[in-house]
Amino acid sequence: MTDASDASSQDTFISHLIELRTRLLRAVAAVLGIFVVLFIYPGPSMIYDLLAQPMLASLPQGTRMIATGVITPFMVPIKVTLLASFVLALPVVLYQAWAFVAPGLYRHEQRLALPLIISSTLLFLLGMAFCYFVVFHTVFSFIAHFAPQSITPAPDIEAYVNFVLTMFIAFGVTFEVPIAVILLVKTGMVTVKKLREIRGYVIVGAFVLAAVVTPPDVLSQILLAAPLCLLYEIGILAGAALEKRKPAEDQDEADSARELSRTDEPSGESGD
Repeated sequence: MTDASDASSQDTFISHLIELRTRLLRAVAAVLGIFVVLFIYPGPSMIYDLLAQPMLASLPQGTRMIATGVITPFMVPIKVTLLASFVLALPVVLYQAWAFVAPGLYRHEQRLALPLIISSTLLFLLGMAFCYFVVFHTVFSFIAHFAPQSITPAPDIEAYVNFVLTMFIAFGVTFEVPIAVILLVKTGMVTVKKLREIRGYVIVGAFVLAAVVTPPDVLSQILLAAPLCLLYEIGILAGAALEKRKPAEDQDEADSARELSRTDEPSGESGD
């Protein structure tokens, strides 16, 4: 009996590994497929030029960016194109992750998981868009006007890409704050009342975090800390709405558990 149980557990574990491999391969295939399309059109050079536009707009007339490495002019656009492919394939990647864990979730959790995946994707992209269209324009213009007249800025493209990626990740993750707050409330790790009580600490922490991940100027720190505080408040409002629905979901979970227990019970004693 024990051997049969162990064999069944091993088969289940192997089937989970196969399922995980399948989901990972589909996610990688989506990223690589989009990369091939972007490589053909519009091409890595045009994609990099689009990424560099906020910096180029703030440079003096006739000034261009430079590349100090031998293969940097080739590798940096390829890197940017690959990252753009991952961002565009993010809905597929997150869906594959959701499809892998969905069978182990309750019905109300499944109903919540898919909207969370969609909203987290949109919020991350919104954070990147805010960084590109608002933060970069403001920060680069500020730096260009602050620089002495005796200096001619000529940023290195690799350093620029590393800076841009750091800012994209910082703002993308920052815009995920409402999702994090909702998950904390949903799992019962913290209550909305407690979140409101620690609001002051969160505001201070937001400015400290902004000072660490952004350039050393007050303007960029404010541009990161202010959305972080606002999104925290949005998360509290969403968490409060979720708390009101929690009793009904608990009842749904209890009903599902009772239904499952009745299914597992023997149908009746067999006759002699």
